[in-house]
Amino acid sequence: QLQASGGGLVQAGGSLRLSCAFSGQAFSSYTMGWFRQAPGKEREFVAAISWSGDYTIYLDSVKGRFTISRDNAKSTVNLQMNSLKPEDTAVYYCAAQSAGYGLGHTRSYDYWGQGTLVTVSS
Repeated sequence: QLQASGGGLVQAGGSLRLSCAFSGQAFSSYTMGWFRQAPGKEREFVAAISWSGDYTIYLDSVKGRFTISRDNAKSTVNLQMNSLKPEDTAVYYCAAQSAGYGLGHTRSYDYWGQGTLVTVSS
């Protein structure tokens, strides 16, 4: 089970830190990802991190602004979002996968959190 938190309302240029708590065993064996879905749009990949934390990948539009990290001891994955823009407004979802590939595709993920809303005002 995944539980995302940390969303809220922020002005453009501001920052938010999303967290996702993983309940269950073997968190360290999962690749973790963040996706987002804006109103009327499809869910899109934002970032992913390998089980060890050594490998990360990002959506081009968030590179240099967002940072994904994980703490295997606490079974959590975080998304630090800086320099937020109105176009970052969406419901953000954390997800877990064991496949180790297809990190940018929703169908590659086995488990999903409930989502947390991020609203960036201009």
